[in-house]
Amino acid sequence: MPLFYLLSLQTALLPKVVTRPEDVQYVSVLKATGLVEADIAPASDAGGKYHIARTATVTRITEDGLAEINKMLHEPRRMARTLQIARNKMRRSSMA
Repeated sequence: MPLFYLLSLQTALLPKVVTRPEDVQYVSVLKATGLVEADIAPASDAGGKYHIARTATVTRITEDGLAEINKMLHEPRRMARTLQIARNKMRRSSMA
């Protein structure tokens, strides 16, 4: 889920290069919604044929992105569940 990925970016050293296809997709969504600034590899070749982007580099979390993180962490009814899911995702990604 892109918002949980955004939460994990809060503690990442930026710029962060992303190569896992699902993470590149998350970065694409976060960039499109204005929550991060990122450079995403071109998704089409010189002939105009579409390809799935293979890499992305997150350069920063925007003010809107920081506000979204703050909202996720401080809404009482969501906080415990959000942190639990984020911790589980970070554990899984560190094992990969």
